[in-house]
Amino acid sequence: MIVRIMGEGQVTVDESHLPELDKLDDELLAEMESGDEAGFRRTLTALLDAVRRLGTPLPDDSLEPSQLILPASDATLEEVRELLGDEGLIPG
Repeated sequence: MIVRIMGEGQVTVDESHLPELDKLDDELLAEMESGDEAGFRRTLTALLDAVRRLGTPLPDDSLEPSQLILPASDATLEEVRELLGDEGLIPG
């Protein structure tokens, strides 16, 4: 699957890693709902770090359709709320 981190580019992530990413997404959603700014920041960083660690960057000149779009690491809680669907940042 192709994942875009806003402001950074795209990486390919094997779908076998979705359970790990989904767990972090669930934590992020819970922290947002409770208004836990520190937890939100920590979990967003962990989610983006996991995508970077598990993914393989696509060339800068490549522009493929992204199955997932994640916020930039400096995104605010409000900005991420606007991106969320009913299932969080990562559907499933």
